[in-house]
Amino acid sequence: MDWSQTVIGKLGKRLAGTVLVLAGSERMDCTFCHLIRGDAARWVARGPVASAFAPLNSLAPGHTLVIPTAHWADIFDVPPEDLAHTMALVQQVAAAMRTALKAGGVNVLNASGPGSEQSVPHLHFHVVPRWPEDAFSTWPTQRSRHQIADDPVTQLADAMTATHAR
Repeated sequence: MDWSQTVIGKLGKRLAGTVLVLAGSERMDCTFCHLIRGDAARWVARGPVASAFAPLNSLAPGHTLVIPTAHWADIFDVPPEDLAHTMALVQQVAAAMRTALKAGGVNVLNASGPGSEQSVPHLHFHVVPRWPEDAFSTWPTQRSRHQIADDPVTQLADAMTATHAR
């Protein structure tokens, strides 16, 4: 293990390209961190732990992105407390969509990690209001072609048991 891995492991720092970043801090090269620093976004809500804003290209009227205010790359990176605050804001935005926009429901979408098609490496949740007959679909139309040798439910249950036993 070289010195950078020791520093990364012990101090909670991550190496992203050539930029050393303290997880949970602001990243100079992150689009969402840039929006938080400035006032360019159309803010729905701004808070010390979680914020919400309208994306540039909305999928539906009122489509909102909810993010932790600190830089966390994805669902695997964020501490449970920040995730809880962020999800509470997701719930509040969804409730506002129901009352203010008369949405019949919402889709909450997230992609986390390199294999997920995550577009911006800052944890974010799309909250998309839905109405009957809106001609919009977010449910996958195909099944994954990926195969797992053993029973995936058993593997997940065993991993969860091992995690909670620690």
